[in-house]
Amino acid sequence: MTATPVTRNSGRPFPTLETCPVCRSPAPRPFLSVAGRDYWRCDICGVRFLDPCQHPSREAEYAHYLHHENHPDDPCYRRFLTKLTELLLAHLPEGSRGLDYGCGPGPALGAMLGEAGHEVALFDPFFHPDPAPLNQTYDFLTCTETAEHFHRPAEEFDRLMALVRPGGWLAIMTCFQTDDARFRDWHYRKDPTHVVFYREETMRYLTAFRNWSCDVPVKDVALMRRPAESGGAE
Repeated sequence: MTATPVTRNSGRPFPTLETCPVCRSPAPRPFLSVAGRDYWRCDICGVRFLDPCQHPSREAEYAHYLHHENHPDDPCYRRFLTKLTELLLAHLPEGSRGLDYGCGPGPALGAMLGEAGHEVALFDPFFHPDPAPLNQTYDFLTCTETAEHFHRPAEEFDRLMALVRPGGWLAIMTCFQTDDARFRDWHYRKDPTHVVFYREETMRYLTAFRNWSCDVPVKDVALMRRPAESGGAE
């Protein structure tokens, strides 16, 4: 199956995409063309995403990230992160070991979890690119305001979930897309490095076929748990 071609605002036809880049289901459908950017939707996992041909270059991404001001000691940024940390900490045994994936130049989340008594390794493809932490497994992984930047989200989620030990947690925070009518003017869409827009149903789909559990205790936060038995991991 292939997506049915439709016309962009520019009058050019959409190309054909064979699979959804998040769940790998066939035949995503054209969704919207706005400001020279073309978006698709997947009716299986619910995600909306930018046409892969229009992803920003690595150089453009890095230049944009340099303008972020997320400092580890910024009280406003820390308050923002407590939306995830308070929920995750309630589930972690004392002295758990984790990885902050996509920590950025100012790894505030890792610092906060460290202050709570946990050991946290760091990885970021731009600012902490040492791959050594990716060769281990962890009691928990955090991925905050990062998944929306994934150019190959299916591969990224495969990697993240493989890094979680049986019984461990993957905590995701990203702004869930909820209203198609508002997508055109949505501030989150307008960030040039945001290329994937998940829904709560997307997170539940990604965990269900792996036999993981998924709790969405508040909007924009998903707590995914790998089964304690190793047989349900992949």
